[in-house]
Amino acid sequence: MKKNILISLFFLFFSTLFSFAGQLGKASFYSHKLKGRHTSDGGKYQPDSLTCAHRSLPFGTLLRVFNPNNNKEVIVRVTDRGPHRKGLLIDLSYSAAKKIDIVRQGVAAVIITELDSIPMWQMVNHNDSVMAMNTNGIVVRNK
Repeated sequence: MKKNILISLFFLFFSTLFSFAGQLGKASFYSHKLKGRHTSDGGKYQPDSLTCAHRSLPFGTLLRVFNPNNNKEVIVRVTDRGPHRKGLLIDLSYSAAKKIDIVRQGVAAVIITELDSIPMWQMVNHNDSVMAMNTNGIVVRNK
């Protein structure tokens, strides 16, 4: 009986642990030629924004994109669908790609993690329409 409980707890622990793990894949970034074009969420692409394209995550989802090669990270918001090239996990805006230093490479391995909230000091645009600050000074997604 104790053995079954321990085995169950073991699997529960590791399944919970892996559910919080990031997703490993390759990232590319948008061309400057796309500036001003409409994104899937109805907005317009601006190279200086911290946005991205993902195939399935809902618009407005916040993602932490981590470059394991140089330990740089950036927080972006999903505003578009893509990438439309096989083998890519995410397309970043030019500014986001520059922050994690993948512009020269063009395509790089990244780890993405979905976020529910981010600290205020990590925000670039404090007036973001999909976020609001709670009483603890943490910026959270409006739902």
